[in-house]
Amino acid sequence: MKRIVLLALIAMLSVNTYSQKKKPVAKKPTTTAASGLAKVDNLVAEVKKGNFQVTINENGKEKDAMIVKAVDAGFKPTNCKLSSFTASGTKLYLLTWTEIVQIKTNKKTEDITNVYSVIYEITNKKQVFSNTQTTNHITEIVSLGGTAATETQEKIRRDGFEFILNPDGSVTQKSKKQENKLVYDATKMEFVTKK
Repeated sequence: MKRIVLLALIAMLSVNTYSQKKKPVAKKPTTTAASGLAKVDNLVAEVKKGNFQVTINENGKEKDAMIVKAVDAGFKPTNCKLSSFTASGTKLYLLTWTEIVQIKTNKKTEDITNVYSVIYEITNKKQVFSNTQTTNHITEIVSLGGTAATETQEKIRRDGFEFILNPDGSVTQKSKKQENKLVYDATKMEFVTKK
């Protein structure tokens, strides 16, 4: 009988020590100010000194910067991308990012998503195009008549244009009722309506 109890005790201790081993924790990649939010060629999109900016590097050192907008400490853009393309023989850079804001009260919640698309001509350090698309998802508790009964209503409001960069370097802006096609004019250094 003592042997059975002793074997059971040893078996339980060995199972317990085997199952309690710690597994190694996988390190998550972190984005620091030094690495930036998005990179392409010699450009880095980053938050630095209270500004969201595109930094121009030369030989690994900061040469110049173009300020996109002044921001506060809570600024956390998502889906930040920086890409290059050619339009009318000129190399341009597209910076896109998304900002999500939530406004919440007792009876109403608004989830506001702003998608920004900005095109830069780096050699002259000029912003040549900008687009903002806002989607507002509203959830509201509405009182029915004068009674205590309520219902939850949802609405989606869209403002601005959807931005599409075409393979030929032209830009299309779409909304529910309108579509604009724009091409880059290298002499004016801006996007103009396609004729």
